Amino acid sequence: MKERKTGRPRTFDADTALDKAMKVFWEKGYEGSSLPELTEAMGMNRPSLYAVFGNKENLFRLALERYGATHDPVLEEALQQDKSRAVVEHLLRGTANAQTEDECPHGCLEVNGALACSDEARPIQHSLIERRAAAETRLRERFERAKLEGDLPADFCATQMARYVMTVSNGMAVQAAAGATRQQLQQVVDQVLRGWPA
Repeated sequence: MKERKTGRPRTFDADTALDKAMKVFWEKGYEGSSLPELTEAMGMNRPSLYAVFGNKENLFRLALERYGATHDPVLEEALQQDKSRAVVEHLLRGTANAQTEDECPHGCLEVNGALACSDEARPIQHSLIERRAAAETRLRERFERAKLEGDLPADFCATQMARYVMTVSNGMAVQAAAGATRQQLQQVVDQVLRGWPA
């Protein structure tokens, strides 16, 4: 009886390959990341990439999920803070720190990726915009709760302030990618907190 042949074992770790793809997307955005750059970073050829991860768009979505799970816990932690000022401080200081870590590309994968604007990249862009809008909604809801608890004044506009805070957060990501230092970003946070009503 002939011994049954097994398939060739994979010579790579899928999580490691996904981490490497995530860093390419993080540095260059969705559109700026070419398949040759991705396959080289991941240590696999194009057919293997397609077989394991699907197309480039699906690879980006998987990388984005991994980014959210491993590099982006700041919002979740911020929303758990007792007071609205602490929520904002935790969110913005955590964002400034995360976006200027030495071992990672500077900036934010969600912001960098959304800068793509060709027709091919529209689904990715819309997906990233939706993710950011969802974060803004959660922040607005937290501010609404703070109003009910008496932590914020009754005339505080939760919608406008959530948009303002998220605009600062996203702007810091762009600045970090352009070379702003952690200290410079923390100075921006200081300015926001000086004007906070509570």
